[in-house]
Amino acid sequence: MFAIAGVVNYLAVVFLNAFTDLGHKIIIQNTIFKVYDGTIQIILTAIVNSLMLLPFILMFSPAGFLADRFAKNIIMKYSSLLAVVITLIITYSYYQGWFFTAFAMTFLLALQSAIYGPAKYGYIKELVGVKFISAGNGAVQATTTAAILLGIIFYTALFETLLQDNFSTKEDILHIIAPLGWLLVLGSVVEFVLASKLPNKMVEESKREFRFKRYIMGAYLKKNIIMIKRKKEIFDSIIALGLFWAISQVVLAIFGEYAKSALGITNAVVVQGIMALAVIGIVFGSIVAANFSKYYINTALSAISAAGITLILFCIPFTTSVILLSIEFMLFGLFSGLFIVPLNSKIQYLSPNVHLGTILAGNNFVQTLFMFTFLIITTLFAYFSADAQILFYIMTFVGLYLSVMLFRRYFIMASWTLLEFIFKIRYRFRYIGLQNIPKDRAVMLVGNHVSWIDWFVVQLPIEKRINYMIDKDIYNWRVFNWIFKKAELIPISKKASKDSFYEASKRLKNGKIIAIFPEGEISRSSDVAKFYRGYEFIDKGGSVIVPFYIDGVFGSIFSRHKGDAKRCFLKKREIVVCFGEPISEEIKANELRDRVINCKTKLKG
Repeated sequence: MFAIAGVVNYLAVVFLNAFTDLGHKIIIQNTIFKVYDGTIQIILTAIVNSLMLLPFILMFSPAGFLADRFAKNIIMKYSSLLAVVITLIITYSYYQGWFFTAFAMTFLLALQSAIYGPAKYGYIKELVGVKFISAGNGAVQATTTAAILLGIIFYTALFETLLQDNFSTKEDILHIIAPLGWLLVLGSVVEFVLASKLPNKMVEESKREFRFKRYIMGAYLKKNIIMIKRKKEIFDSIIALGLFWAISQVVLAIFGEYAKSALGITNAVVVQGIMALAVIGIVFGSIVAANFSKYYINTALSAISAAGITLILFCIPFTTSVILLSIEFMLFGLFSGLFIVPLNSKIQYLSPNVHLGTILAGNNFVQTLFMFTFLIITTLFAYFSADAQILFYIMTFVGLYLSVMLFRRYFIMASWTLLEFIFKIRYRFRYIGLQNIPKDRAVMLVGNHVSWIDWFVVQLPIEKRINYMIDKDIYNWRVFNWIFKKAELIPISKKASKDSFYEASKRLKNGKIIAIFPEGEISRSSDVAKFYRGYEFIDKGGSVIVPFYIDGVFGSIFSRHKGDAKRCFLKKREIVVCFGEPISEEIKANELRDRVINCKTKLKG
């Protein structure tokens, strides 16, 4: 992916945009932290966050229109130029000691980001294509969070170094830290220069016109909401992301006051440092999410990570140790990265290019609406002097709802993903010829059988669930029978196979993927055994046969032959699967066996 022209430049632009936006917000939040306490501190922090969110609600329709109407690199270029002007005004406000002017300028910075956002995320799909969409989102999320982390550390450290104890009012603080404003300006200027060099990837320019009257009357809003609700999986993903960001905003808004009142932490570096660990976690989580979405967008990661986030939220109010809090925030970030990347990738993947900007702006709109609502609730709780711990418990219940919602949709995929986590501890998987498996028609996979985990090895890189044919005696095992039924396996026996063949034929006609091991049992040697003719009686309809050969499992603890050579326990075993070219015509068992052996020869050669 990094060999694609413009990728590195684009990630640098993404980094600088987040770094600059975060810099001003940190300066304002640290000023609030130093001057105010208790209820006022929570309220002002919530207002700052609200000012950062409100433009994403107001600019839903215009931002989506601009990202669909014009080339996305051009939008990023002029948004960066606007950021230069805004940071110059912010710097002037610092020198004048105008706290509330600087406070209000967070709104204009957010306005620039609201215009910038849909173009930035829509550009991923245009720049790297569908093939690298998960890796692209992982890289963007890791880059953004790395910018946030470095911004927190960089601006907080400089803030504390310049400030020390030489202040009595918020105006004094701004006078002292005013030189930091020039760093914001510098970041914006460099971002503009780099954005000007991004390649234009727009395939077809839209001819639509923006009518201000329709915008004011809410016609665009109504139309765009209908658009984002058109595909249920897109809308569900947007709602899930909205709930997640709402939870995150509440945690960020209340943690400063919670740390000060419950734990006695008054140093801004310590407070921001603990929260910064969440950002480190997001970087690692984004990388892991991209790795587990190597073959397809693994949305099951979002369900698993939602459960992890809920558990962390429940534990935080019971934690009094700074070290344990740091670990919890690191894990919160890790699960957050695993949550965000697949859902963002899925939204981009399922969105038609002509409406991509509008749908991504809608994603921002819904997320912001959730965050804004939750921040109002946070402010009300603070106004009535409610304990911050209560808000942590409420967020735990929201996280529980989010987990249930996602597990209901992705339960089967989540089960496979958990297995993938386990198996990847000891095994490294590599696949050859995946392009030979058609995505738009039924497929019968036929290959060698060397271990008890062949079903997992073959399924791993294929998003569509495979319906395996399994020995009826094994299928009827009391403990596992309900799992086999849930996995839609097809039981087969030597005495009564007619019904099994009929069921397999029916599923092929419905576009399913069927897998069968014609050897009839797990092999006791590395040779491909005789293929039985049973599969020949399956009516294949319009399907194709794809032969495959599994190599690397033979001799493992899951095979019948354990091998003689001793292996280092810490060294991962590499498992390779080769998929041969699809066969559309009828083929005899011995000929198909030869095709599987050819796959073996290709691997060994």
